[in-house]
Amino acid sequence: MKSSKIIIAFLVLIVLGSCQDFDTLVKNPNLPTSVPPSLLLTGLLNGLNEENAWDGIQGSQGAAQFWIGNYTYYGTNNYDQGPFIGSSFNYLKLQNVVQMEAEALRAGGADVNPYSAMGKFLRAYHFNLMLQKYGDIPVTKALQGPAAPTPDYDTQKAGFVEVLKWLDQSNAEFAQLIAKADASLTGDVFLGNSLTKWQKVVNSFTLRVLISLSKKEADTDLNIKQKFANIVNNPSQYPVMSGLADNLQYTYNAQFNNYPKNPGSRGFDIARENVASTFLDITTSLNDPRTFIAASPAPAQIAAGKSYTDFSAYVGANAGDDMGTLGVNAQAGKYSFVNALRYYATYDGSSAEPAIIIGYPELCFNIAEGINRGWATGSASTWYNNGIKASMNHLGIIDGASGTTTIKVGNNLYVPYGDVTVSVSGYLAQPSVQYKGDNANGLNQILTQKYLAFWQNSNWEAFFNMRRTGVPAFQTGVGTGNGGKIPARWQYPFSEATANAEHYKASVQNQFGGADNLNGLLWINK
Repeated sequence: MKSSKIIIAFLVLIVLGSCQDFDTLVKNPNLPTSVPPSLLLTGLLNGLNEENAWDGIQGSQGAAQFWIGNYTYYGTNNYDQGPFIGSSFNYLKLQNVVQMEAEALRAGGADVNPYSAMGKFLRAYHFNLMLQKYGDIPVTKALQGPAAPTPDYDTQKAGFVEVLKWLDQSNAEFAQLIAKADASLTGDVFLGNSLTKWQKVVNSFTLRVLISLSKKEADTDLNIKQKFANIVNNPSQYPVMSGLADNLQYTYNAQFNNYPKNPGSRGFDIARENVASTFLDITTSLNDPRTFIAASPAPAQIAAGKSYTDFSAYVGANAGDDMGTLGVNAQAGKYSFVNALRYYATYDGSSAEPAIIIGYPELCFNIAEGINRGWATGSASTWYNNGIKASMNHLGIIDGASGTTTIKVGNNLYVPYGDVTVSVSGYLAQPSVQYKGDNANGLNQILTQKYLAFWQNSNWEAFFNMRRTGVPAFQTGVGTGNGGKIPARWQYPFSEATANAEHYKASVQNQFGGADNLNGLLWINK
């Protein structure tokens, strides 16, 4: 089903856990006293895409160095001037999860119902995101409303224990509901109310969480390696995605929500953002056809006589350079811009690809990484190759009967260039791409290919994976700010220092020696 943004203005009037006790206010008899759980679910699912594809340089894709801005007026590439400072917790969304669960019970649902299973997944999703960003946060004492207006902070480890517990419970509840052929779920704008597909999402997401904890693989409380092996080796109990059709992804439409890059914005956007060298240096060195998907050739390279089919004609901008240098070089045509024939062609995004939130390509690489690390049995090589093929197929790069496919390359600022013929099988056959084995070199290949597969999707996962592994090496310098360092975490929301001062200060002291800045090392990455 195609998803659309739905503004539910009255949801804020019924959420739980607010510091304001609404019972003390004069009640308006015209306001609703309840909301169908399906409506709450629709709003919650639409909210999963807020930090996903095409959010520009001041968001997840810029932080992952897929994009580089070249015009200061619209924002810089500095990490200490972007979303890492002044962000917000996800508790309002989580309060709506609580309300959805309550409304399902009020409507006569059993204790185990589709909304309870969805609720546990959504809790895990949002708490995982906050734990990955900030470190210690309120988890077990959160969402209790006026009874706990200033909840204690849980350690990051304790938070992940809860996340993994919710995911295991969600999988078990979906299994129970599927066995009963429960068909009561409505409001699902992504997967057509399919409990079977949602169970696959839950377990695929669990593997994402487990991989993110790789530095704590010896922790006996988290029991990461055993949990990972249980999922990979027991598909009947823990089914995972089996192809792109199982993707949890966001499809835009011209009626309710235009594709963010579209014909109406291309004149405004396209000249002020370049494709980053972090991405293009990898794709061009590997003769990767995703080069042509993402970018158009640098105009100066074409003027110098190179063909648009030549990988060396594609030049990324360096995130470490200052904005003045980037602006001058961009105007001189030294950098590649986005492939506008793909990403600016339509209002509904039909010429491009949907924005994956949790997807099959990532799952393949996560399983390959786990096998490479010795967490599970199987062929890391097979999963690695499957991940590459899935990533390319998602972008429309699918070998035809002739063993090749074509990609349209061009940019509306310049003369459109035409088609490039590429081959997925030919790419995989290259010695530089062939899997080098269950060793450090093979692991580097898996991580590199996973980064490429995150092009314009999966929210903050490209950044989180780089932070955990150092792959790929991100560019730094005066242009990235933060003293030339890539942030290790997000600062806590400004409001937390006053709204929950005692626990906030204690947590910052315990984790970072009292300094709430971007460079404090989180427990999961030590």
